[in-house]
Amino acid sequence: MNNKLSLLIPITETRYEDIIQVYNEYDSELEKLNITFEIIFIIDGEYPNITQKLEKLSESDNKIIIIKLARSFGEANAIMAASRQASGEVLLTLPAYRQIQPSEITKLVQSLNDFDLVVGCRNPRIDSKFNQIQARVFQWVVNKMSDFKTHDIGCGARVFKKKVLDEVQLYGDQHRFLALLAYRQGFKVKEVNLRQSEYDKPTRIHPFGVYLRRLLDILTVFFLTKFTKKPLRFFGLIGSFTFLIGVLGTLFLIFEKFFFGIALAERPALLISTLFMVLGVQVVAIGLLGEIIIFTHAKNIKEYTIEKIIGR
Repeated sequence: MNNKLSLLIPITETRYEDIIQVYNEYDSELEKLNITFEIIFIIDGEYPNITQKLEKLSESDNKIIIIKLARSFGEANAIMAASRQASGEVLLTLPAYRQIQPSEITKLVQSLNDFDLVVGCRNPRIDSKFNQIQARVFQWVVNKMSDFKTHDIGCGARVFKKKVLDEVQLYGDQHRFLALLAYRQGFKVKEVNLRQSEYDKPTRIHPFGVYLRRLLDILTVFFLTKFTKKPLRFFGLIGSFTFLIGVLGTLFLIFEKFFFGIALAERPALLISTLFMVLGVQVVAIGLLGEIIIFTHAKNIKEYTIEKIIGR
C-alpha cells in the first residue's frame, strides 16, 4: 500500500486506557509498514488530563494531530470530524484501548488490497463468557436484519479508503454499522480475524439504557439499509396489517349486531380501537420518516463543533 494512511483514535466516554502507552504500541506497529502515516486523536468532550498529555506528546512528534471537539458528540461524529481533517487516502480506526493485539495491525492494513473496507473480528475470543454471550446475541440480531453478515460488530479495528466516508454519512452511534452501510452503498467489504488483546478480557456490564439504545440503533440501521429508497414496502406492510386488524374487528362488531342484536352505537370499542390503531401508525410513521429525512440530508448536517486543532 503506497497511499498515505491516517490513523483515527476517538477518545470517548465509552472506554479508554493509558493513552501514551496505546500511542506507543500503535506507532511502533505502523512504523514497521514503511508507509507515510499520521495519527489523529479525536477528543470527544472534556478530558483535560488526556488533552494535556497529547499536546505535550505532539511537541516531539509531528505525526500527531489532535482534534478537540467542543463537547461530547459521540464516536460516529468524532470519526466523521477526523476523516474530514485527515490527509491520508486510507483511514484506519483503532480504539483508545487495546482491543486487538498490536501486531495484528499490519495484517489488517495489508488486507485492504482490492477492497474498500476491511473490518476486524476478534477471533479467538479470550474474554469472559458473559461478554461473548451478549456479543453473540447482539450479532445474531444484526445479521438477521442485514444482507452482509459479520461476526464481531463491536470490534473498533477497521481500515478503509477515504472515499467510503464521502458516501456513507455516520451519525448517532452508527460507527458500529459502518460495514453494513458501506456494503449497502456498493463498496467491497471484507472481514478478517484478528487476535484479541489480553487487555480486552474484563467483563463488561452496561446499564439497561445502553442495551436499549443498541436495539434502537439496530432497528434504525435495518430500516436505513432496507427501506430508505423504498419506504412504501415498509409502511405498506404496517398499513396492510393494521388495516386487516381494523377490518376483522369491524366485521366482528357487525356480526354481533346482526346475529346478537348488539348496537354499534353502544360499543365504544369500535372508536377506541380505531383511534388506537391510527395513533400507533402515526407514531411509527413519524419516527421512521424522521430517520429518512436525517439519512437523506446527513451530508449537509454537521453534528459537531471543533474547538481547536493542534499539529497542523
